[in-house]
Amino acid sequence: MTARGIRAVREHLAKLPPSSSLTLEQRRGQYDRAERVFSTPADVAVEVVKTPERQAEWLTPPGVRTDTVVLYFHGSPRSHRHLAAAIARAAGSRALLLDYRLAPENPFPAALDDAVAAYQWLLGRGIAPGRIVLGGDSAGGGLTVAALIALRDRGLPRPAGGICISPWVDLTCSGASYATKAATDPIVTRDGVEAMAQAYVGAGDRKAPLVSPLFADLRNLPPLLIHVGSEEVLLDDAIGLGARARAAGVDAKVEEWPEMVHVWHWFLPILDEAEKAIAGIGDFVRARIG
Repeated sequence: MTARGIRAVREHLAKLPPSSSLTLEQRRGQYDRAERVFSTPADVAVEVVKTPERQAEWLTPPGVRTDTVVLYFHGSPRSHRHLAAAIARAAGSRALLLDYRLAPENPFPAALDDAVAAYQWLLGRGIAPGRIVLGGDSAGGGLTVAALIALRDRGLPRPAGGICISPWVDLTCSGASYATKAATDPIVTRDGVEAMAQAYVGAGDRKAPLVSPLFADLRNLPPLLIHVGSEEVLLDDAIGLGARARAAGVDAKVEEWPEMVHVWHWFLPILDEAEKAIAGIGDFVRARIG
C-alpha cells in the first residue's frame, strides 16, 4: 500500500466519532462537512436545477460531452459532489446529482419516485435514453437498481447501464457478511442498516422488489457494473445482486476489490484505489454510451 492507501482511510475514520453515538442530523452534518476536505475541483461547473420537483446539480468538467449524462443517486449533493464530479470526468460526460427526498421524513417510495421523475426530466430535455447511465452508492446503489426496475415496469425507454457502488439491495439484512465482515467494516454496522431499513419502509414489506431489489425480477435490465470492497458488511448484497442479475440474463459484472471498505471511491483525495475504481467506472460509461 502507498501513503495514499487504505491504511490512511482507516486512520481518518478512526478519528471520527462512531455513528452509533450520533443523531440522524449529526450524521448528515458530518457527511456534509466533509466537502471542506473533499472539495469539488474548481474547473467543474456546478449548476443548480429542478428535475422537475426536486433540486439537482449539473456537474460539468471541462471538455466533456453535453449529450450524455450520469444520473447519480446518493441523497446529499454536498457530501458526494466530488465523487459524482470525478465519475463525470472519467466518463467524459456530465453528471446530474439528484437531491432526492430522504427517510424517515419521506419514506418509500419517495426517493424512487424522485429518481424516476429525474430520468423522465432528462428525456424531456432531449437526452436520448442510450446516452444516460444511472448510478449511485450505498442506498443510492440500491435505488439505482430499483429505478431501473421501475423504468422497465412502466414501459419507459431503457437507459444505457447502471453503476452500483457498494449497493444496499437487501433491506432484510440477511446476508452472511453482516456478521462475517462486522469486525472489518469501519463504516457500516448491522444495527445501523436495521435502523435505516426501519426508517425507509416502516411496517412495510422489506422484501418488496422495489424496496429490496435483490429479490426482484431483474430480467431485461441494462448492463450493470457492481463494485464492492472485500471488507464491507454489504459484500453479500453486491455478490448476490450480480449472481441474480446474471441468472436473469443481465450483463452484470461484479468487481470485488481486496482490502477496500464501503464506498472507498468517496476517499478519492487520499486513496489510490479510489482513483483506479473511478477510472474503471468511466470506462464502463464510455463503452455503454458509445
